[in-house]
Amino acid sequence: MKTLLLARHAKSDWGLHGLADHDRPLNGRGRRDAPAMAARLLDDGVAIQRIVSSTAVRARSTADEYAAAFSIPVIEEDALYAASARTILEVASALPDEVDVAMLVGHNPGMTDAVAELTGAFVEFPTCAVAECAVDVGSWPELIEGSGRMLRLRTPGDA
Repeated sequence: MKTLLLARHAKSDWGLHGLADHDRPLNGRGRRDAPAMAARLLDDGVAIQRIVSSTAVRARSTADEYAAAFSIPVIEEDALYAASARTILEVASALPDEVDVAMLVGHNPGMTDAVAELTGAFVEFPTCAVAECAVDVGSWPELIEGSGRMLRLRTPGDA
């Protein structure tokens, strides 16, 4: 059994004209929500062992908050930027087997679609939401569509 947390980046800043989408930072709400969500996961006893993030500034900044809370590094993955559900699950299936609890930080609509493909659950996935999914596999490469079940969806608004 593995646990996969699929996280959408926190709220980003759209006010910086001329900035490439990839380079948009978090806005004030995002800078507040990301550490609060990391603290909630820690308080809930979630034991994240690996964090893999999109290279986009807003995703990486969100991932950095989780990494600080769990005292682990962030691994950047170019493929997670604007990734499809299939790509997100491919990244998850490449995780090392010694990792039992992993988090991928990325973007919508890919994260919403990945949760649906993995678990069959169709959820609203606001910014900074984290879907905690149990994956019924012994090894990450065994991860396939329908091999998971939704344990919990955490959002900044339900604190």
